[in-house]
Amino acid sequence: MTLSVLCIPVLFGWLRKVDAENWPNWRGPAHNGSSSEINLPTLFSKEKNVRWVADLAGEGASTPCVWSERVFVTSVVFGEDAFEEGKLVMQCFDRKNGKLLWERSRAGRVRLDERSTTASPSPACDGKRVIFFFGTCDLFAFSLNGEPLWQKKLTPDAHYLAFLWTFASSPLLEANRVYLPILQRDTSFVHNGLARGEPSKTDNQSYLLCLDAATGEEIWRQHRPSEAVAESREAFGTVVPFTHDGVTQLLVAGGDCLTAHDPKNGREVWRWGTWNPERIGHWRLVPTPCPGAGLVVIPAPKKAPVYGVYLGGSGDLGEESLAWKTDPDEATSDVSSALFYEGRFYLVDGDRRDKALVCLDPADGKVIWRGALETRDKMEAAPTGGDGKIYMIDHGGKVFVARAGGSAFELLHQVEMGERGDEPIRSSVVAAGGGIFLRIGARLYHIGRE
Repeated sequence: MTLSVLCIPVLFGWLRKVDAENWPNWRGPAHNGSSSEINLPTLFSKEKNVRWVADLAGEGASTPCVWSERVFVTSVVFGEDAFEEGKLVMQCFDRKNGKLLWERSRAGRVRLDERSTTASPSPACDGKRVIFFFGTCDLFAFSLNGEPLWQKKLTPDAHYLAFLWTFASSPLLEANRVYLPILQRDTSFVHNGLARGEPSKTDNQSYLLCLDAATGEEIWRQHRPSEAVAESREAFGTVVPFTHDGVTQLLVAGGDCLTAHDPKNGREVWRWGTWNPERIGHWRLVPTPCPGAGLVVIPAPKKAPVYGVYLGGSGDLGEESLAWKTDPDEATSDVSSALFYEGRFYLVDGDRRDKALVCLDPADGKVIWRGALETRDKMEAAPTGGDGKIYMIDHGGKVFVARAGGSAFELLHQVEMGERGDEPIRSSVVAAGGGIFLRIGARLYHIGRE
């Protein structure tokens, strides 16, 4: 690992304004893509306002996790054959100067399909430990100083979960527990020469898993049934906690429906669905649900509408619990998760020809404004909100900065941060520690304010 220094210079819901905030998991401190950071940069480039840039061990789509003076990130290192065994790498950097503090690695398969790597799930930290997870279903827990605490594999050796693509859900670390949604196909099969699911089983259950963060021991496993078929049973999102009317629950999306669960035992509290009444078989779900303004917003796949569902229900929810759905010609998102920031929802519509940032009114789901983003590349990374700005990135590493709020779209900055070979970039921008962090291929940038 080499380092280039270019310039030296827990609760759910809203947090007070601070100069340096943690980013403890994939969707940030509020679990909705927003940060209360102030003094974040607007203008920057590969040289301008870069505090440091560090070389990572390898590539990956995981978003960095920041806790106090430490930055955690995962990567993979390829072996001679990309589909054979390589290395799963976990690194910790000093937030102030980008120095590598420690690195741990384990042998493991780095690719299960041709489009992604097993370093797609993002790490999570609670100030006592950091949890790393890979698409191989290997979980690792370390102290913040890198001492191993425990490790666990969720599937038998030489078997993987029943997904056509590489499993990529990030762990939720909350209240000394680790939560993972395992929403998979109900039948076993072989793809790319690898066993998906357990052949000895006639049916693979989908479930919500809860582990003791201190030991890795299973606390509970809650079966999550689904009427979805084939690939539509597969989901790649993350468990999201939310508190409504003083009650905390866990949101899970996938299998053609949205559910809320009791964190104590995983019991299903309510269920809403479906965005797929015809039971189309290829509607896998990638986005993570986003709560805000008394709603949870979830985009349906394949250029379908975005749905806003009221929080606080119980049992099987009917159409009265649907607050609104968008016109998909105006607002849709196949992969990117929604952002809730300063009272509005934001979506990156990044799968069709004309890419755009869309601002939605929580009251009725109407588009307040839609702003064009000039790129030919796909945009799959979730947007990030902080300091009155929205940060976005495309597959090639082009970063966009837009002004949040207002009655019209205002683009503040756009800059090419990627190089040939970096794509596809799927890691979200992180707002923490008085700046932003960009994972561009196998490099990690820390950028401060001008």
